[in-house]
Amino acid sequence: MSRGDELKELASDLSHAAEKARRLGLPTTVYLLSMALMEVREAVSATDEADDDGAA
Repeated sequence: MSRGDELKELASDLSHAAEKARRLGLPTTVYLLSMALMEVREAVSATDEADDDGAA
């Protein structure tokens, strides 16, 4: 599994966890998971851009 795939899986897990925390009424947890998700999505984007540069 590539780093990009692992990051995408992590993003999915964080998204599911944030949704569960939202349903449970845990606003601080939702906030923290959302911030982590944002960081992981940025890392996914950077990994995708690096892969695109390497393909050229």
